[in-house]
Amino acid sequence: MAATRPLVFVTGNAKKLEEVLAILGDSFPFRIESRKIDLPEYQGEADDVSRDKCKAAGELIKAPVIVEDTCLCFNALGGLPGPYIKWFLEKLKPGGLHKLLAGFEDKSAEAVCTFAFSSGDPKDEVLLFQGRTQGTIVEPRGDNKFGWDPCFQPKGYNQTFAELDSSVKNSISHRRRALDALRDYFTNEEGRKLLVKKLKLAESNDS
Repeated sequence: MAATRPLVFVTGNAKKLEEVLAILGDSFPFRIESRKIDLPEYQGEADDVSRDKCKAAGELIKAPVIVEDTCLCFNALGGLPGPYIKWFLEKLKPGGLHKLLAGFEDKSAEAVCTFAFSSGDPKDEVLLFQGRTQGTIVEPRGDNKFGWDPCFQPKGYNQTFAELDSSVKNSISHRRRALDALRDYFTNEEGRKLLVKKLKLAESNDS
């Protein structure tokens, strides 16, 4: 690729970056570089939050960026915690998330991952790439190393995300499905040309 500037993934989460790089592998034609940026905590529907965060990140970096937002939606609670899972998890931990459904027969949930892309130009549309995995909220099992993985058991499996081998999790996760959509877009001719053009433009603006 002619441009030397990488595609920036806005995250300070080393585990999340590790998963993204493992899932994209060598088939993604652009170099991913992480950068931690303090962005406003937007509220609203998940897609709107993703668009607003990505637009803000693109305007700060003034170059192509991707951001990720994850929702954990309990069907018994009408989709909550949804995009606010970060704060629920921080206060309740995986065990507390499981206890939220103690009074409900329905323990089903949906994990939703959205990757948003901004070219860095505020006039351009923010693109969204989404993946979903169905599952059940269970009493936590497995190592508590990454978010709510210990209490989410994906449909068709009798192990939680935390108990599954990372290669298995990465093959079925909501993050995998969102990244597959992102990869498909930027490896086709139209998407690849768009990103090369934007990266070159950002590179020339720095020189």
